[in-house]
Amino acid sequence: MDYREAGVDIEAGRTFVEQIRSLVTKTYRPEVLGGFGGFSGMFQLPAGYHEPILVSGTDGVGTKLKLAHALNRHDTVGIDLVAMCVNDVLTSGAEPLFFLDYLATGHLEPDQLTQVVAGIAQGCEMAGCSLLGGETAEMPGFYQVGEYDLAGFSVGIVEKSQLLDGSQVQIGDVVVGLASQGVHSNGFSLVRKIVSDRQFDWGDRPWQAIPVPDCLGEYHPEWLAEQTLGEVLLTPTQIYVKPILAARKAGLAIHGMAHITGGGLPENTPRCLAAGQSIQLDPAHWQVPPIFQWLAAAGEVSPAAMFDTFNMGIGFVVIVPTEQVEAVIRGFGTAGLAATAIGEVIAGSGEVLGLPQ
Repeated sequence: MDYREAGVDIEAGRTFVEQIRSLVTKTYRPEVLGGFGGFSGMFQLPAGYHEPILVSGTDGVGTKLKLAHALNRHDTVGIDLVAMCVNDVLTSGAEPLFFLDYLATGHLEPDQLTQVVAGIAQGCEMAGCSLLGGETAEMPGFYQVGEYDLAGFSVGIVEKSQLLDGSQVQIGDVVVGLASQGVHSNGFSLVRKIVSDRQFDWGDRPWQAIPVPDCLGEYHPEWLAEQTLGEVLLTPTQIYVKPILAARKAGLAIHGMAHITGGGLPENTPRCLAAGQSIQLDPAHWQVPPIFQWLAAAGEVSPAAMFDTFNMGIGFVVIVPTEQVEAVIRGFGTAGLAATAIGEVIAGSGEVLGLPQ
């Protein structure tokens, strides 16, 4: 017997490595040391920092991968993987420097996994960080044929004096919401249950007018009419790194930031506050995207449960002083990112008020 008979194809692994070589090296920043394919990745800290703080984050894509497998489309989940990590690192004010991935599969299919890595590389370019290394594990019998799992790891850097840790947030500051691109990468266990239980197919276009709770706003099915259910839901997570870093570099005061992931606005926005603070939000200040309205209606999900599960159209939050709100919103608009004031910081004990109960 040999390794191939046990289910591990060494030659396929070599082919895969060669296919991704140019994708990976294209992301390299000047600080990358060493070549491609070593046992570890090396990165020299950028010059100009007096008290550099390294900030790290790790995450995955979750059961959204089930949708990628079902549709046999693998070019976007890599962007999701990068976004989930670098957006988290960004909330401390850090610039992502490099990224590593872990990719596990039952049987290595070079063309399929090259699509995945192409998405990871694209996400790294969007975030301005290097794809410094990774691991591809072929584990026969552990995963279903054609399936894989992903995990990502990111490291960023911030000057200690510029680190955001909650202490900068003041009562009276304004909460500015940055638009999401849709469901992003959270809540897909509920999404898949709705689609399965209601016997929809990922290729359906079930966007006909449906009754939507008033608190979720006016429903615009025409915004989704040309897309299939699968296409809408595979839209990758927005990467907020470059517009945020540009805003800070321009001197705009950002006191706090939150990445809106699992748990939605109620769970994530308080994570950037100081003690004795809460947030008052007003959902009427932004348009809830129609995909969330459709999910609520199709699955008979309460508005409260929707806000507790999904980002509901706000993928990232920045907290700024009142006098800078207009400049911040205008700056993000110039960068092509829709932003709007959605609430304020008030005295409290970490609650998020104003959302459906």
